[in-house]
Amino acid sequence: MDRKKLLLLVVALFVAAGTAFAARSMFAGASAPQAEAVAVKPAGPKVLVAQRALPVGTILTADSMSFQDWPAELVKDVYFLDGEADMSKLLGTVVRYPVTAGQPVTQGALVAPGDRGFLAAALGPGMRAVTISVSAKTGVGGFIFPGDRVDMMLTQQVKGEGEPLNTTETILRNLRVLATDQTTNNEVEDGKTVVRAFRTVTLEVTPRIAEKISVAEEIGALSLSLRSIADNQGEFERILASGEVDVPEGATKEQEETLMRQAMTRPIEGNTTYVTGGDVSRFQRSSRPAPQGSGSGPMTSAPRMAGGPAAAPQGYTGPVVRVTRGKVTTAEPAGK
Repeated sequence: MDRKKLLLLVVALFVAAGTAFAARSMFAGASAPQAEAVAVKPAGPKVLVAQRALPVGTILTADSMSFQDWPAELVKDVYFLDGEADMSKLLGTVVRYPVTAGQPVTQGALVAPGDRGFLAAALGPGMRAVTISVSAKTGVGGFIFPGDRVDMMLTQQVKGEGEPLNTTETILRNLRVLATDQTTNNEVEDGKTVVRAFRTVTLEVTPRIAEKISVAEEIGALSLSLRSIADNQGEFERILASGEVDVPEGATKEQEETLMRQAMTRPIEGNTTYVTGGDVSRFQRSSRPAPQGSGSGPMTSAPRMAGGPAAAPQGYTGPVVRVTRGKVTTAEPAGK
């Protein structure tokens, strides 16, 4: 290779090395890319919304509503805002207009205790409010609060010849408590519900049940038994199995749930249970005594003609079985 070509090759190598060194220096000295913070648009205020569907007459509780972020441009003056609304005053208020799940609760949709028309707003369509007197014994010791559901029992003595029949029967079930005395909400101190004695309980009933309660108060003593919250699920399954709810064809899921909810919350009458003194003690009567002045006369073992009353043996006050042989009917002590 001649000197000229060799010189050109050496020069080219120096140029390439210089270029590589310059490029390396340039990249090494360049600063690493910096991530720029993107300004996040602040969320709107928190608005009070319904946690579940709130039909007309629903008494608001802490688990039925909560605060949720809401676009600032959609916030209205009638909404309840976090930090401004007093939740203690909202608990126990009643829904005047239906509110769907996730919908903001407006000030006009609620009516507070003491306001005009509060109790009327708490009542469901076609329902009535009746008040009964209770004591610590008949009112579950004060552990009944507005919004609870109770059964009603009637205790009485059925009079007749001999010892009266002591009996208690559950005459009504699934009644909603509207108020205790003049209180329609639960008083809370230090995060705990205060239990206080009360003398009256106001219940939500149908017009027919209101008439029944009025008569029952004259017959005997009324007492209440508190229903478990779990009974609602059992009642739902019973209604679903019995076909009591007529769901129209083509109804949406929300419509079906509304119909089921209405069926689960309505008062129940009929098919109730009862006990007599004989169910509690063997020394108590278990059958209804004959009415006084029935004309049956003294209890003897004399046979009677068919169609006429048959008397039990003299001095016997227990249950009897009437046996007819031909045209003669006799009263035989049951169990013998």
